[in-house]
Amino acid sequence: MSMPDASATARPIWLCADDYGISPAVSKGIRDLVEQGRLNATSVMVGAPTFNRAEADALKRLNADARRVAIGLHVTLTGKFKPMTAGYRPTRGGTFPSIPEKMVRGQLGLLDRGRLADEIVAQLEAFKAQFGQAPDFFDGHQHSHLFPQVREALLDVVKAGAPEAWVRQCGRVAALTPDAWDYKTRILNGLSGRFRDLAVERGIKTNPAFAGAYDFNAAGADFTQLFPGFLQHLPAQSVVMCHPGFVDAELERLDPLTTQREREYAYFAGPEFPAVLRAHGVTLAR
Repeated sequence: MSMPDASATARPIWLCADDYGISPAVSKGIRDLVEQGRLNATSVMVGAPTFNRAEADALKRLNADARRVAIGLHVTLTGKFKPMTAGYRPTRGGTFPSIPEKMVRGQLGLLDRGRLADEIVAQLEAFKAQFGQAPDFFDGHQHSHLFPQVREALLDVVKAGAPEAWVRQCGRVAALTPDAWDYKTRILNGLSGRFRDLAVERGIKTNPAFAGAYDFNAAGADFTQLFPGFLQHLPAQSVVMCHPGFVDAELERLDPLTTQREREYAYFAGPEFPAVLRAHGVTLAR
């Protein structure tokens, strides 16, 4: 009697590397993993200072012979990045405000939805100019797309400018044990409920579940131990977020998440990763 093909029954998921374009070293690491079949999605920061047509073309070429990677827009509204639209507010020293400030302002209704929409449209148009098509999906740098006021502006832009795309929601799987619900997971899960409702109202698709959030700076944050937990109970078409890449001076200038990216890269490039996927009954979606 022949044995059933485990790959035929495995649940397909999206393993999405955030921050393509933030620096040449990060982008190279992401492309390496796509070529090795270890990633199947990445979201692009079109407003990053060093992102250019060459970086876009290098990513597009990976889909030339076969569809290897879904390419999304990583909407950037926080951190040390300059807005693409003139007159965007608020800014701090010419760059976007921090994530805590953005969240508080959104909760208090102090953001300008018109300016938010203009900035998101500018980033969408820049993506279309570089890639020659609309994004396959949308997500947000530091999850700011989930915040009040930002979420409404983003979803309206998606409906008008890329209605076939899906948008990342960050709700976790309810069946997880309590120890899997750290503070970041709880916050993202709480924000995602209203986000999903708004997406449904607009007829926009979202992923059924999300995983991959953890405290990057926590002592003992061992990615090899954390990653298998992200796969527990995930339904098909769920998103697992990750941040692999290499470190260079540009990354160190722009973002506090540095050496942990190299640890994630090493895990995904290593021999243990495929076995972990098989053990949890998941595969990378095509």
